[in-house]
Amino acid sequence: MAAKLRAVKPGEAGPAKKLTIIEAIEAGDRLAELEATHRRIGKAVQDEETPARDLASLTRRQMEISKEIESLRRQVVEERTDAAHVADAAFDATAV
Repeated sequence: MAAKLRAVKPGEAGPAKKLTIIEAIEAGDRLAELEATHRRIGKAVQDEETPARDLASLTRRQMEISKEIESLRRQVVEERTDAAHVADAAFDATAV
């Protein structure tokens, strides 16, 4: 399936660069690390040269990583939502 292309609107950023596994580790970006690992395992599963004996463990790990990615993404959304709805309270110097 061919990718659908469109012009980027003024002020709109293009898609973020996908980090390699090493780049994600060095950046300390756990989600990017999982996504890169997920892509790498997906390529191995898709490769016809991958030995049949390895497919079961690769597929199992692929599913585990999918769940981890989904969980981390949900956590990020929840943290953003929680942080956006925190009201500032009046400062009480006697509480210190």
